Amino acid sequence: MQTETAAQCLESLGNPTRLEIFRRLVRAGTTGMPVGQLQGELEIPGSTLSHHIRHLVERQLVSQTREGRVLRCCANFGVMTDLMGYLTKECCADEDCC
Repeated sequence: MQTETAAQCLESLGNPTRLEIFRRLVRAGTTGMPVGQLQGELEIPGSTLSHHIRHLVERQLVSQTREGRVLRCCANFGVMTDLMGYLTKECCADEDCC
């Protein structure tokens, strides 16, 4: 993952509502969650939820699929793993050994 991409992902997740959306989708696993269920759990207006989901989709942290009338959101575990790897890749690399 490039630094610019990581910064954009972290910027999106820096919003408390978007972070909570993403965390709930991570908890939902690979099957994701319908937008209506997500809205009900978060108790926020649909327009607000759409705004925040759009940011997460733009950063490829979340994907959406249409199943008839249901719009399902899923966390993109590949991007999440890449972001975590970017953050931890060189952990303690400059630390002096005893």
